[in-house]
Amino acid sequence: MSTMPQLDLTATCDCGAITLTARGQAISMFQCACLNCQKVSGSGHSSVVLLPADGVRTIGATKTISRPADSGATFTRHFCPECGTTLHAQSSRAPAFKILPVGLFAGQNDWFAPNQLIFARSHEEWDLVADHLPRHEAYRPEKPA
Repeated sequence: MSTMPQLDLTATCDCGAITLTARGQAISMFQCACLNCQKVSGSGHSSVVLLPADGVRTIGATKTISRPADSGATFTRHFCPECGTTLHAQSSRAPAFKILPVGLFAGQNDWFAPNQLIFARSHEEWDLVADHLPRHEAYRPEKPA
């Protein structure tokens, strides 16, 4: 198993009103083809990194939208109220972590190496995702305790 990268990054939303810092070791890096990620990204999937929540800070007021997720959890997305850029998201299923869009770090995201595609059931064939990635129809199955 490969070691997850240690991040120390700063990014801004598209209009520059919000600054986000991300510090800490990545917990997971993956791609998601759920219908919501397709809507938010404007593509066939989103590319995200999961970090400990205490390693993510924003400067500037964000707006949020919460919705029920397929898991039964509440999924909350934080975005810039001026330009709409998604800054991070969080699931009530995993409150200790924040989900960050890798594209937010454009020009400084060469560390990203996804290890799976989730919600492959709604992945579109025209959206080219690396063939070697394991694909899960919904969430990746939890490992038995």
